[in-house]
Amino acid sequence: MSALPACPQCNSEYTYEDGQMLVCPECAHEWSANAAEPSGDDEKLIKDSVGNTLQDGDTVTVIKDLKVKGSSLVVKVGTKVKNIRLVGGDHDIDCKIDGIGAMKLKSEFVRKV
Repeated sequence: MSALPACPQCNSEYTYEDGQMLVCPECAHEWSANAAEPSGDDEKLIKDSVGNTLQDGDTVTVIKDLKVKGSSLVVKVGTKVKNIRLVGGDHDIDCKIDGIGAMKLKSEFVRKV
């Protein structure tokens, strides 16, 4: 077995070499085989409204009434959201809210519990 490093994006262990590049078959991320092992500091940290660093699986509280686009539903202030998942993009929290369902939130409208 070769000792190729895990994918820096999704941590998949099934990476393979393609010329001078390493490729992850699960997320299609490509990086240089000659590059140093990433330290993890270059990842964008996602912070809540008061500056606490968020992680996958955290529980957060909504700090502002949020209208649900395309619906008459509203996520009320103080709604607790459990087991969040961090994703890239403008709406950087993927979650499921009781009574509403799956949705994406901006980290600036939540506070870590």
